[in-house]
Amino acid sequence: MVATPAGNRLENLWDDAKAASMSESEKLLYRSNLLGSDKRVTNYGGGNTSAKVMETDPLGGGQAEVLWVKGSGGDIGSMKMDGFSTLYMDKLRALKGLYRGVAFEDEMVGYLPHCTFNLNPRAASIDTPLHAYVPKKHVDHVHSDAIIAIAASVNSKELTAEIFGDEIGWLPWKKPGYELGLWLEKLATENPGMRGAVLESHGLFTWADDAKDCYLTTLEIINKAATWLEVKSAGKPAFGGAKVPTLPADERRAIAARLMPVIRGLISKERHKIGHFDDQDAVLEFVASQDFARLAPLGTSCPDHFLRTKIRPQVVDFDPANPDLDKTIASLPAAAEAYRADYTAYYERCKKPDSPALRDPNAVVWLVPGVGMITFALDRATARISGEFYVNAINVMRGSSAVSTYQGLPEQEAFDIEYWLLEEAKLARMPKPKALAGRVALVTGGAGGIGSATAERLLRDGACVVLADIDAAAAADVAAGMAKVFGQDAVRSVAMNVTVESDVAEAFAFAALEFGGVDILVSNAGIASSAPIEETSLALWNKNMDILSTGYFLVSREAFKLLRQQGIGGSVVFVASKNGLAASPNAAAYCTAKAAEIHLARCLALEGAEAGIRVNVVNPDAVLRGSKIWSGEWLDQRASTYQTDKEGLEEMYRSRSMLKRSVLPEDIAEGIWFFVSDLSAKSTGNILNVDAGNVQAFTR
Repeated sequence: MVATPAGNRLENLWDDAKAASMSESEKLLYRSNLLGSDKRVTNYGGGNTSAKVMETDPLGGGQAEVLWVKGSGGDIGSMKMDGFSTLYMDKLRALKGLYRGVAFEDEMVGYLPHCTFNLNPRAASIDTPLHAYVPKKHVDHVHSDAIIAIAASVNSKELTAEIFGDEIGWLPWKKPGYELGLWLEKLATENPGMRGAVLESHGLFTWADDAKDCYLTTLEIINKAATWLEVKSAGKPAFGGAKVPTLPADERRAIAARLMPVIRGLISKERHKIGHFDDQDAVLEFVASQDFARLAPLGTSCPDHFLRTKIRPQVVDFDPANPDLDKTIASLPAAAEAYRADYTAYYERCKKPDSPALRDPNAVVWLVPGVGMITFALDRATARISGEFYVNAINVMRGSSAVSTYQGLPEQEAFDIEYWLLEEAKLARMPKPKALAGRVALVTGGAGGIGSATAERLLRDGACVVLADIDAAAAADVAAGMAKVFGQDAVRSVAMNVTVESDVAEAFAFAALEFGGVDILVSNAGIASSAPIEETSLALWNKNMDILSTGYFLVSREAFKLLRQQGIGGSVVFVASKNGLAASPNAAAYCTAKAAEIHLARCLALEGAEAGIRVNVVNPDAVLRGSKIWSGEWLDQRASTYQTDKEGLEEMYRSRSMLKRSVLPEDIAEGIWFFVSDLSAKSTGNILNVDAGNVQAFTR
């Protein structure tokens, strides 16, 4: 492997030995993954790559030229072979005879399925013509920050010529599609020495007849632009220098944790949103700068950035030099409403007779001076990625402002991209959201059998989950395992002792910072003890009360505070016990604490109803498998009480139940899921026994 110079330059990662045995289509995937692995080249889901490959035609057995090109909605950094569309080149060329002009270019997308090679089900993207008609075998299209900084400058044509001379061409802004594909073909055909082109307010195209050469050309052009920008901007303060102070990290996080639930509530009236906080250096430099107030309203320029971040961000009224967070929070409802009104007016100004209906008018990006950036979306991965795209936009604005004047997309052009009928069709193809999508759950005792089973059940239905447990290491291990299945964005863990007020408050602040708030509390932390009353020490009695009564009070109190801040309702589920309803020998402390827990839930159901906060109880019994409670003295004590051994205890519990069945953690999780889902939207103050039947625990 040959590497380019170190520093902030893209490194050549091409391995000739690895590529030697690859087919041309496999080299395309290899090249794509290498390019997509570095966000300085292109962001998640951005850009596309292609190769024109000779393949055996399944119809006639002869050789056919086939375009392999990234399909609609893919990501070049993580895609596999099935992420490419494959189309006959002769049919793509024949489409030129059907083209009726710019006014009808969108209809050309409807012809692409007719060009499909080998019945490939992957839908072709709108950028397919930009790859098909370039007269080279390999084409890369990426959205490098350095290139877009040039492309988004008011004099981008002149800057492109200054940096690259005749080897890289330039095309004015044109919405991606068939016409732009013909423009690019004409440019490449008429200038055979060109190695690529900068597209105004869009990005970079490069091409070659060899896969490795194309890859190296892409790196070379990006590195050349980055070097030129560094030289030209040397000695100039970014964004005109600092205007306001940047607060210390702990203060930034504390402020974000208070802002995010309030914002989340304001923008989640129709559908719940998930938040993401970002205070990396690039963000802080921008939101504290002299040019911030001028640049932020301009929005982004590259279509890929714009589609993720909306027409412009929302700037939060906060002064880090004289912080008054209560005043800022009080200003948020009016600010959110003003943004919605402005967005609606933008829609009304720009809409066309066939435009899709107005979409969610709330801001995606919220910028807080001296603190950072908050982004919201229907899931956390999208919220995070939207933030990454806006960081790209910040980098573009920094580079462009240092060498020229930055310009965003004209309003009508931006609208035509955002409300493009083809984009609407892509949205319509997205899978229906899961039942708990957009919801955030905090599960106490999350590392135990019932807690982990509950977390898995909620994750499976689309929720984000915070696993809270006094055993931080165990919670982290459980969360790491779940992240492998459900993704890193979906699950977090936090250390929390439910009897310590500061721990509880910090855990909810953590959830607010990581996901934007909390909708679901599963209060599940527990212990168990067994002793005759005369052998029950005050310490043992107090320990049961502290964890099973006081702990549930502290956690619920903090949850109620946050749920009321959000103002979008919520669900609280207590995992109590059959013993809260039915007395049990040698367990007075445990049974009494569980009874208090159940009555606390009833009280909270009364208090929460007017705010849409539902509180219900699930009562397990004898859940031995996976439970931490049964791994210590409790198991020995209960076995002794019922005059059996450890092996016989589970059978004893099963035999005494009315249904003669064992109760598993997954059974309790299903009961909890019912109470937090919309299936029980009209239920509060209820108790669900999941105990295989125990007549003493009947609630009536």
